[in-house]
Amino acid sequence: MAIEQISRLSTGGATPKVGFVSLGCPKALVDSEQILTQLRAEGYDTAKSYDGADLVIVNTCGFIDAAVQESLDAIGEALSENGKVIVTGCLGAKKDASGNDIIMSVHPKVLAVTGPHALGEVMDAVHIHLPKPHEPFIDLVPAQGVKLTPKHFAYLKISEGCNHRCSFCIIPSMRGDLVSRPIADVMLEAENLFKAGVKELLVISQDTSAYGVDVKFRMGFWNGKPVKTHMTQLVEALGGLAKQYGAWVRLHYVYPYPHVDQIIPMMDGNVLPYLDVPLQHAHPAVLKRMKRPASGEKNIERIRAWREMCPDITIRSTFIAGFPGETEEEFEYLLDFLKEAEIDRLGCFAYSPVEGATANELENPVPEEVREDRRRRVMELQEGISKKRLQAKVGKTLRVLIDSLDSSGGVGRTSADAPEIDGVVYVKPPYEPNRKLKVGEFFDVTITAADAHDLWGEAN
Repeated sequence: MAIEQISRLSTGGATPKVGFVSLGCPKALVDSEQILTQLRAEGYDTAKSYDGADLVIVNTCGFIDAAVQESLDAIGEALSENGKVIVTGCLGAKKDASGNDIIMSVHPKVLAVTGPHALGEVMDAVHIHLPKPHEPFIDLVPAQGVKLTPKHFAYLKISEGCNHRCSFCIIPSMRGDLVSRPIADVMLEAENLFKAGVKELLVISQDTSAYGVDVKFRMGFWNGKPVKTHMTQLVEALGGLAKQYGAWVRLHYVYPYPHVDQIIPMMDGNVLPYLDVPLQHAHPAVLKRMKRPASGEKNIERIRAWREMCPDITIRSTFIAGFPGETEEEFEYLLDFLKEAEIDRLGCFAYSPVEGATANELENPVPEEVREDRRRRVMELQEGISKKRLQAKVGKTLRVLIDSLDSSGGVGRTSADAPEIDGVVYVKPPYEPNRKLKVGEFFDVTITAADAHDLWGEAN
């Protein structure tokens, strides 16, 4: 997913202005928000266009080849349109086969390059090329910081980095090992977001289930009460806080460790019955080559257990088709797993070699046309599964958070739909003339129709 934003803040006068382009996943978006917040705190303004910017910061993605190219193109555009460009993000940490900096090799005119999660280095570069204003207006920074998401939802990053060494992934080489944020800091940010009107908080990290492992689940304090730096206690605390504000908490990047079972009973409406679980495959041999931390057999057992505890739970996952060495038999095993698991929301990618990933050295690479065909077969199977599961919602009344309005009503999401990656609900407004749909508010919606991706309904 690529997100491009030029922020729209303005203080007027001769205040130095910075343009900002943010690419990549929600974790990168949070990095962008932190940089923008610091810029604002130091008195910088952010420009609406390249023309109005004194310099441009580009936050890049470097996970797969398509993302690398998109980032390089964005840097090139910023150089062409503005000329003064600072680059940060995952691509900034990548080297080519000869050990040279990829960005500097392609775009030697950039002013500075940093890796991801490098607020201090980015600000140092900004100070060199666009000196600080003399009188920063710190009081203009909202308590929740500067956000690039709509007012009614926000991402909450609870940790940085990852301890896994999956053979297809280079994120640890770019973002480092797991570093968990202090639980008091996480809870304070969550509270400030809810106070600012956020109705849905999306918890993200590289491995949400591992929160606190690096600090041995150190005890912290929130509102005078002891709370461990642990996923279960964090979710419990976030759920209690969300309840005070009538808001949702949604969990992303949840590895299926045993302690995740303790989270399911907490899914009472504020903690949503939704888990984003990156399974990637089902066959034990493929998972072993991927160096994934769980086996396929345990995953199907865990999914069954979750659904027994919470029949309404929505499970989202991603899978890779055509991983090196994947036989037709192993792929058929994956298809059988998907038929049994009936994942609610599923994305599948044909394996793409990533420079620096150890999977590139595995034997028996799968030809590109076979990889693409297997991806197609997974998505064809998933279309039928998704259609069946969504059709079962017709006639039910579901809670919907409205994201936008159009001429026929509104577009929103249920607890089963994360923004930008899942489906939506097309909502007809209430019949009462005094009741209108509003962005950022919840409505009870009776579902009247469904297809393989989206729902249609009428607000009560």
